[in-house]
Amino acid sequence: MRLLERDDTGEVRLTEDLPNDKIPPYAILSHTWGNGEILFRDLMDGTCKNKVGYAKILFCGDQARRDGLRFFWVDTCCIDKSNSVELQEAINSMFRWYRNATKCYTYLVDVSIFSSDADDKSIWEPAFRASRWFTRGWTLQELIAPTSVEFFSREGERLGDRITLERVIHDVTGIPLKILQGGSLSDFSVNDRMAWIEKRKTTREEDMAYSLFGIFDVQLPLLYSEGKQKAFRRLREEINKVSKGE
Repeated sequence: MRLLERDDTGEVRLTEDLPNDKIPPYAILSHTWGNGEILFRDLMDGTCKNKVGYAKILFCGDQARRDGLRFFWVDTCCIDKSNSVELQEAINSMFRWYRNATKCYTYLVDVSIFSSDADDKSIWEPAFRASRWFTRGWTLQELIAPTSVEFFSREGERLGDRITLERVIHDVTGIPLKILQGGSLSDFSVNDRMAWIEKRKTTREEDMAYSLFGIFDVQLPLLYSEGKQKAFRRLREEINKVSKGE
């Protein structure tokens, strides 16, 4: 697992690929992808500052520092997605990475607010409810897995966390309050958990199934040519094997 860190001059750099027993406390970013995201190669060739997505990187680093954390992780650039082996390992590890994070910052680019209005929920709650973040497949596990999930507006203003906003999140997603409060996934049936992603979307159809690996505590190889139906069939077969202790 690679992490990001900011040095004393404010420059952002990647760490080496760290083994599991050498990973320091870190913050993690949850967001929706848009134009101009910072990719692994952008950090490698030094062009990252020229892209609009760099603002999210700086936001995460600044917030982590305020919370006393030196290291942070962002999915767009901490994974070399051109390396199929690394990508497969990352997707199978993603739920664990979010769960192990000290802090998870959810950056809502489509929720805008002035700092003086941050305490007035009526001003930003309609945009919060309509946020694209609640419609994406991968953000399901990013909402459930971490111990701490905090929500921020486009300006970086804190709106609340998974507990203070649990009623609104429940209304929008249908996810039970028990889960939002940190309850065990195993208390809910396979069909219950499958239902949580039914109204969500992913760019690649297979990711609808792949984004559920952590929700069901399974690991599978990625076959991006298989299609959504076959991906879900393999997922259900693996869930059945795990439940039977095979």
